[in-house]
Amino acid sequence: MRRTAVLALYWLTTAALSAPGPAEPPVATDAKAEASKTEVGRFSPFKVESKNGTGSVTVNGQAIAYQSIAGTLVVHQKGWDDVAKDPKADKDPADAEASMFYAAYFKTGGANRPITFLFNGGPGSSTFWLHMGAFGPKRILAVSDRHLPAAPYEIVNNVGSLLDASDLVFIDAPGTGFSRIYGKEAEKAFYGVDGDANAFADFITQFLTKYGRWNSPKYVFGESYGTPRAAVLVNMLENERSVDVNGVILLSQILNFDLSPDGPTGNPGIDLPYQTALPTYAATAWYHKKVPGTPRALEAFLAEVEHFALGDYATALAQGTDLPAVQRAAIAEQLHAYTGLSVEYILKADLRIDGGEFRQQLKLDEGESTGRLDTRFAGPALDPLAQRAGYDPQSASISSAYVSGYNDYARRELHWGEDKLFKPSIATYRTWNWQHQQPGSSGAGSARQGTNTMPDLANAMKVNPNLKVQLHAGYYDLATPFFQGVYEMKHLPMPSALQANIEYRFYDSGHMVYAKESSLQQLHDSVADFIRRTSSAH
Repeated sequence: MRRTAVLALYWLTTAALSAPGPAEPPVATDAKAEASKTEVGRFSPFKVESKNGTGSVTVNGQAIAYQSIAGTLVVHQKGWDDVAKDPKADKDPADAEASMFYAAYFKTGGANRPITFLFNGGPGSSTFWLHMGAFGPKRILAVSDRHLPAAPYEIVNNVGSLLDASDLVFIDAPGTGFSRIYGKEAEKAFYGVDGDANAFADFITQFLTKYGRWNSPKYVFGESYGTPRAAVLVNMLENERSVDVNGVILLSQILNFDLSPDGPTGNPGIDLPYQTALPTYAATAWYHKKVPGTPRALEAFLAEVEHFALGDYATALAQGTDLPAVQRAAIAEQLHAYTGLSVEYILKADLRIDGGEFRQQLKLDEGESTGRLDTRFAGPALDPLAQRAGYDPQSASISSAYVSGYNDYARRELHWGEDKLFKPSIATYRTWNWQHQQPGSSGAGSARQGTNTMPDLANAMKVNPNLKVQLHAGYYDLATPFFQGVYEMKHLPMPSALQANIEYRFYDSGHMVYAKESSLQQLHDSVADFIRRTSSAH
């Protein structure tokens, strides 16, 4: 399995001008009857199900009543149609299908509202992070930068819920959360860049039909691996299903996996990951007071580091072994000034430090390693002699709170999953197909080439010049560094005029920017404003 597939192990954490949109969600039809109508003559362990509820959330002092729907829709591999198979056959082993779980929230009495489809990444992560951390009506209270105490955990009203601006649909990818897959070819059909995006496209078009939302303003919100998924998905919706969306919202972006700081040492000759990760190293050193000299304002400091990363540092790395010793020493001194790492270590690393090495070294003198998803976090180094950090203190700190809180919330308030196992994440790195057919290509990319979905987002923006994009990134995210996302956006293969359709928002938080109270409020305000500005009638 090639390098990018191995790196997927780290991805967790780590998506109404209806005619008119229903004020109340339609009452689901009998699940068995519906399944029998859509799967005539076809064996399937899945059926369309849903459970309705009600609730209220207070956002910016405004109480918002809502209807909740927890349910599943059944999607199939690409190329499937609904023509009934031979009724004498019990099953078709070549068929692959997935039961995709969703939790939807519709504002009571709200017609013609925008609707936003949200998903986390992984690949292989459930969407409980965005659901219970960012935009759902309830959230887990987990905003410390140190390891949280064990249960009981507090579930509170979410002042950052997006229900004031949009109806919400949180979707679990096939096989994750309460979603399941079935069939001889199921993993092959759904555990890959293109098959995964097709499943989400199938889900969204089914959802629009089931709940009468075809004429609603539509948004896709992806976090982490959800950002390359969003790029492929939006291009697929536009070009294969004639469904334009109003906006794409990307949180903690990675579209080009050759830029990942997790393992660039396995891809020698490609130095960009070291350059685009450097501002995050600097922000982290600044936060932990490892920057030599008088601290500067963070934003001004980072602007200086970004200039160096694409200037003198890039020039030095490009020279390889031809770099003169004097210049090599000068670059090492400058890297020390920005990162706090010793000049000796930087020289030993050949001026190239990957993310795991940085996290291991920054606070090793204190016996700690820093977080990957959020470098504000630190915890005891598992092995002080290791080359790279052996775990993520941020993930270790908050995962129990989110998993425990969501399991309780889903069963108690959504009335879903009484006899079902919730899977926070699944090990799809074993089977994920990273080959991707870019727009205009005749086949999937080479197995030797890192996955890159920049052409998909660019193509979607060219096909639909009205498409707006909003990028959100945390300064302390070392899984998907903020400057990497900026670099990708600035290099999208499209007319420069379309760059005006892209907005940027940055936060003094990490990969999950909503894990900090003030950042959650800023995130809500920015996304709500984006939706309101881009969903108005023309």
